[in-house]
Amino acid sequence: MNFLKLPFLLKLALAIISILGIGYILIWGQSILAPFFLAFLIAMLFLPVATFLEKKLKFPRSLSTITSLMIMLIILTGLIYFFGTQLSNFSKDIPHLTQQFNTVFHNLQKWVSDTFNVRINEQLDYLDQGLNKLLSSSGVILGFTFGVFTSGLGFLFFFILFFIFILNYRRILNNFIINVFNEKHKESVREVVTEVRIMTKRYIIGLCLQVIIVSTLTTIVLSVLGVKYAILLGVLTGLLNVIPYIGICISLVISCFIAFATGTLSTCVYVAIGYIGVHVIDGNIVLPFVVGSKVKINALFSFIGILIGEQLWGISGMFLCIPAIAIIKIIFERVDGLKPWGKLLGEDEKPHRKKKSYKISKNITLKEMD
Repeated sequence: MNFLKLPFLLKLALAIISILGIGYILIWGQSILAPFFLAFLIAMLFLPVATFLEKKLKFPRSLSTITSLMIMLIILTGLIYFFGTQLSNFSKDIPHLTQQFNTVFHNLQKWVSDTFNVRINEQLDYLDQGLNKLLSSSGVILGFTFGVFTSGLGFLFFFILFFIFILNYRRILNNFIINVFNEKHKESVREVVTEVRIMTKRYIIGLCLQVIIVSTLTTIVLSVLGVKYAILLGVLTGLLNVIPYIGICISLVISCFIAFATGTLSTCVYVAIGYIGVHVIDGNIVLPFVVGSKVKINALFSFIGILIGEQLWGISGMFLCIPAIAIIKIIFERVDGLKPWGKLLGEDEKPHRKKKSYKISKNITLKEMD
């Protein structure tokens, strides 16, 4: 078969047009594609559960899907209840936190005025008036709240539907991906699909374990330091840690503010040191031993992916972009013509680097994953 050879500029133009077209589709279909992709990731997480129910307990496909859905909803309800009770307790301290913040802010303002002779009172009064007008506008607040609530309900509704469909019709979807290619490519496509499914499942499970470990470590650190709402801040840190680099910084700022507002400046410094320690443990032990290096994304493309994800899908895009890039990297590394792009997304490889291992006990040894 003779392939048509196109000039480089024409190939470049077609690639740019294709990228712009894909970006437009992603933005236009956000309300459907975002819950679909999240449902796919969670379905990969619950796939071992559904497989166990079908093979070991002889559940029919529909019953195993419904059982997996019930387990997922119980976990989701528990998380919502946890955050609801924690935020309810946190709301009781909002007046105290506000008073503490205002005191610190006015002291800082006085120090700047006395030190640099900068008259900023008028500008700050103007900002206060604008903020008061915004907060006094009940229509804006109600409209924003209603919008967030309705969009969240719609996202949850589509997410549950897609979760059911993906688990229940996973065999049909798998066969479609394989059969859509030519007969001579079916075997290699089947291998690629199998490897991608296994690696994706391992990555999602590893990511969930990473969230649990980081949440536990952060909670322990904050509890030892006597910071209020240690459990809430620890779980929030674990969830935000899914966003590389930026997530840990956001959670650090929040925790330092709470520690300073409810404690002392020294506590705030200790919290910052504790977060640095947790981040070091996460990057050097948790990530390589739990998630693995084959799906690790380098810092440059992680940051670019976060920015693109935020522009496409907002906050949900920031959380979903890293798993999306990891899956793309897995696919690229298993397609001959795209292997250089897969290596570009990953970390710099050291060919003679020995895998790390830690001996926990006589019979338990923790080894670094591929």
